[in-house]
Amino acid sequence: MPDSSSDAPGGRRRDPPGSLQAPLWRSIAVYRFAALAYVAVLAVRNLNDYTHPVSGAVLLLAMTGWTVFSGYAYADPVWRRWPLLLADLAVVLAVVVAAPLVVGRDVMNDGGIPPPSVAWLAGPVLAWAVSGGRRRGVVAALVIGGTDLVARERFAQASLTGAALMLLAGIAVGHVVRLAVIAEERLQQAVELEAATRERERLARGIHDSVLQVLALVQRRGAHLDGEAGELARLAGEQEVALRSLIASRAPNGLDRQEVDLRSLLGRYASATVSIAAPATPVPLPAGVAGELAAAVGAALDNVARHGGGRGWVLVEDDRAAVTVSVRDDGPGIPPGRLDEAAGQGRLGVVQSIEGRIVDLGGTVRISSAPGEGTEVELRVPRGPAIPEQRTDR
Repeated sequence: MPDSSSDAPGGRRRDPPGSLQAPLWRSIAVYRFAALAYVAVLAVRNLNDYTHPVSGAVLLLAMTGWTVFSGYAYADPVWRRWPLLLADLAVVLAVVVAAPLVVGRDVMNDGGIPPPSVAWLAGPVLAWAVSGGRRRGVVAALVIGGTDLVARERFAQASLTGAALMLLAGIAVGHVVRLAVIAEERLQQAVELEAATRERERLARGIHDSVLQVLALVQRRGAHLDGEAGELARLAGEQEVALRSLIASRAPNGLDRQEVDLRSLLGRYASATVSIAAPATPVPLPAGVAGELAAAVGAALDNVARHGGGRGWVLVEDDRAAVTVSVRDDGPGIPPGRLDEAAGQGRLGVVQSIEGRIVDLGGTVRISSAPGEGTEVELRVPRGPAIPEQRTDR
């Protein structure tokens, strides 16, 4: 149960808007008052038959006071913790123990007069089940049901039936609460996805109106030029196509769970200067994960072309735990401290385009390089949940 909620008038707190568990707490309060009304009708009807009628009236008054207090307290999410849960259980146990003394065990067992705690004693079972699921509900039902059986000193069918009903109520309500928690989590994910999609569309409109138009203009104006100007136009055209492909995706990265073969995404990087070695069998990954991993490989190969100027090799390794992609080149290597210096200058190609992508996926990046010996970038992405960590050897 989340304890952080919005403030309500009077300094109290309330459940977040749309909370699926809030109606359950209100239902428990309604049940408590309905059970109290039923108990009051029975008490008024049978009060003259009690062994201690005055004590019966006092006990009914105490039950009324606790019903009002618990209904008020459970309405505030901050109060729904162990002190209140344990106090609720203790009060009901005290009523269960006192009921046979007030009514009289002979009157209750032989005369068939129900104790004042009948029906009302299930309140803590429901509260424990809503606060912690089936296990808490079962524990509360066993404690209260066992205490009730011991206090009666005679195991009758009615008492056994009451204990069994409380146990079933604890299991059923706890299961419903678990389903409500799952549904609330999925609803929150859907809301976050919708918000992310809208933000992506907003950014896409801005990019389309500015960056894409500039890239297209550069590509058109320099398409027929020679030398560095022609190369710049070609690169602008490639980046325009890549950027259009990126913003055309409707779902944010990592949220598309449909699996794709990583080999098909990496195959587009193969060229006369880049060799790709991959397993003969498919390397399936969720589409979002595969796309981010392939983009990180592309960023590493861009660094090879820009700074290395030599050949590049891509090796894909797949096992049950993770997928590892190694990008190696025969370039001049990276001098010690060069990556930190580049990051300090605001050049974040490695930090964001490579390490940032992989770390967001819960993977690791290892960069091995020395002057004159080339560079190897190892990208490892787990197939299951992993703790994000980063390790860089230079």
